[in-house]
Amino acid sequence: MSEARSLSPTLRWILFAALAVGGLLYVKWLPYWDRAFVAASGHSIGQSILMGKAAHAPAASWAAAEAYALAYGKAIWKAMVLGLLLGSGVQALLPADWVARLLGRTRFGSVVAGGLLALPGMMCTCCAAPVVVGLRRQQASAGGAVAFWLGNSVLNPATLVFMGFVLGWRWTALRLVLGVIMVFGLGYLANRLTSAREAAQAETAAAELMAAPQAGPFRRWLLILGRMTLQLVPEYIVLVLLLGAGRAWLFPTVGPDIGNHIQWIVAFAVVGALFVIPTAGEVPIIQAMLSLGVGAGPAGALLMTLPPISLPSMAMLSRSFPPRILAVVAGAVVLFGLAGGGLAVALGF
Repeated sequence: MSEARSLSPTLRWILFAALAVGGLLYVKWLPYWDRAFVAASGHSIGQSILMGKAAHAPAASWAAAEAYALAYGKAIWKAMVLGLLLGSGVQALLPADWVARLLGRTRFGSVVAGGLLALPGMMCTCCAAPVVVGLRRQQASAGGAVAFWLGNSVLNPATLVFMGFVLGWRWTALRLVLGVIMVFGLGYLANRLTSAREAAQAETAAAELMAAPQAGPFRRWLLILGRMTLQLVPEYIVLVLLLGAGRAWLFPTVGPDIGNHIQWIVAFAVVGALFVIPTAGEVPIIQAMLSLGVGAGPAGALLMTLPPISLPSMAMLSRSFPPRILAVVAGAVVLFGLAGGGLAVALGF
């Protein structure tokens, strides 16, 4: 009996569910449960990964690149491994038609499903990217995949709790209101940007995927995992090193001189959309900046742009979305950063 026949669809579901639940329990849910009590008692979840307690980032150098990459890698490596396992498992273990049926249509329902599926994941933008790659290869719609991608970080329930205890609940409310609009609005927009031709091609590909004979799941899983790792991880590491080295250029100084002027809000919105941080990393970054005298406007911009996207995550997904969709998502995230900064100033944060 072949491996494909010996492993029933029910058993495949059980294996994938065990991986997802067990992995998230170990990597996310239990650590974040403990961290919430730390945030509640100490009103802090650690130092800013960007520059620690300093008022400026270290000068651009290999040492700065290596130090940031090591600190960042220590924070996210378990989640990245889990993301690669889930992204490949989606393709190898789940029934070929499941993703297409749940997330494959260009209606708003696929966007809602993608956003809701993101909530228990609680991954940073880069660790969610391999799962998004797997969903897109299983014919998830652009809107459903975008909602899943952005929802992991922007609507992360743990981060919202940390934010409330550390920064104050009005910051949580600002993030939640704008985050819901961002996740589901940009998902809807991504589906609207999908042409009729692309939608028809996706439906054809989904039908071919469902009709194609399936190879042994474990062998296929290993092959997909290896291919995804070789495609995604090297470019990811290079970009993290470059951003780590370039912190001094992206954040040359942090202090009272960074006020609520529109040029600073725009600058921080753009930089936040490019830079890469671990899950909830924006919370200590914003806390440190506010303590050093940075205005609420630039902080509000980072609140909305640091988590959802980054240069590495967009590079990882460059083969999964048409360039125009990634460009629109990136531009819209920057606009949400401007909205976050403007509202923080207007509301007197």
